[in-house]
Amino acid sequence: MAVSLSRKRSKLSRKQSCSGFSILYNFLSRISGLIFLLILIYMWSSFSTVLTGNIIHVCFSTRKLNNSFYCLSAATHTNPSFEIPNISINNSIITSEKVEGSGNNGTQELEKFPISTPYNEEVANAVKIIEKHLKVHRSWRSDDKNNASCEDGKGVYVYDLPSKFNKDLVGQCSDMVPWQNFCRYVSNEGFGEPISKLGKGWYKTHQYSLELIFHSKVLKHPCRVYNENDAKLFYVPFYGGLDVLRWHFKNVSNDVKDGLGLELLKWLERQVTWKKNLGKDHVFVLGKISWDFRRTSDSPWGARLLELEKMQNPIKLLIERQPWHLNDIGIPHPTYFHPKSDNDIIEWQLKIIRSNRKNLVSFAGAARNDADDHIRSIIIDQCSSKNDGKCKFLNCSSVKCNAPESIIELFVESEFCLQPPGDSPTRKSVFDSLISGCIPVLFDPFTAYYQYPWHLPEDYDKYSVFMDKKEVREMNVNVVEKLGNISLRERENMRRYIVYELLPGLVYGDHNAELEKFQDAFAITINNLLHRASKFMD
Repeated sequence: MAVSLSRKRSKLSRKQSCSGFSILYNFLSRISGLIFLLILIYMWSSFSTVLTGNIIHVCFSTRKLNNSFYCLSAATHTNPSFEIPNISINNSIITSEKVEGSGNNGTQELEKFPISTPYNEEVANAVKIIEKHLKVHRSWRSDDKNNASCEDGKGVYVYDLPSKFNKDLVGQCSDMVPWQNFCRYVSNEGFGEPISKLGKGWYKTHQYSLELIFHSKVLKHPCRVYNENDAKLFYVPFYGGLDVLRWHFKNVSNDVKDGLGLELLKWLERQVTWKKNLGKDHVFVLGKISWDFRRTSDSPWGARLLELEKMQNPIKLLIERQPWHLNDIGIPHPTYFHPKSDNDIIEWQLKIIRSNRKNLVSFAGAARNDADDHIRSIIIDQCSSKNDGKCKFLNCSSVKCNAPESIIELFVESEFCLQPPGDSPTRKSVFDSLISGCIPVLFDPFTAYYQYPWHLPEDYDKYSVFMDKKEVREMNVNVVEKLGNISLRERENMRRYIVYELLPGLVYGDHNAELEKFQDAFAITINNLLHRASKFMD
């Protein structure tokens, strides 16, 4: 009987133990499930997916779309390989070759501008090609800094294109980017909404607004002519960047992506003015990077407009040029500053030259998951580590970079602004730092040195500091420490050159700007185009 009772108590004890374990297990399971659910909610709020055919784009926050989202997929070109096409320079043909890899050994020229490829004869030839192109571009610069090159009575003719090639594209702004209303960035003739905190002349201008800004300004330019026979330059106001952008996140065929560009070329081919010189005296302004118009056979990203045979003769002005194409010319990204008068520029110059720059170094950006992002991660680590507050990191993966004034205020308070490559080699942030009097620190020559021959000097030491990204990637240099070794005198000399010599020519003035002492980025561009056209006519 005692044994039987003992067994019953033992069974009861085991049941109670199992019951307690079951309750604890259920409790922990629910907690785990709740934590997992919270993680999913966080990921859902931080990421977005867009389906394009059989491609899944994972999207996250980036300054490339004014701190909205950037989408990664097998089709995107974060760091495109550089391909040398068949180009005629001085009647010699350069054959197509591919340049890939990493390294920076070789000639003095390559040591000065290291390209991330192992040194070999192909790389040396590639650099020579780029230098030849830049030399040609600089030969087109106008020496006349006061008057536009139309004193001969010949000027720029603006095509009155059917509205589907420009105005109708602006009308589709609300449907271009799935997660935001893009219309607020293309309002006010491309300037966007005013930024009252920064004062007069400041707007929330999107980096893809160049087409609208240029079109509006050329319509009011004194060298505009209304008779085709009085023209030496023909401007085609096609908003190709908006055309590309509207299809980026939609499931459409390549035929649809290329359709409007092909229609435009058919329209141009019917014009006598195009037939006369096969487009050699025509200019396009495209508000996105060259790669978005050079779709390859192995990628569905972008359009093929600039790969078409009939598009090889005209000049193409872009915020980022393809370095192997002679007729691609880089002009500055639009910044947030659009001065209306000389005094607007002078007041801003005085403000930033006197600014208390409490940060030695700053970086506004976010980490990425590609090779160049490794540089960013190292930069962020070096900036965030113990350095006596010398470096300030503004994390653009959060909402901190949503407001342009946050970026400008950071740069105005910094001596040096780090500018590693992002979604592509160039960065709008380079121009934001320059107009803030902050010395840009570049890690890739394609970010600026091979891009903007009309607006930046050949001697890059005057306005920037260069650090080889290979050295940074291999942890052979501490960026913050190296910048700290640059003397105050050197910094002041560079800053004065940036503020007084470069700044006016890097901003696009107000649409009704009355600038007499200065030439803005648009004036420099249009004068050089007209000067080139005059040489072409001779």
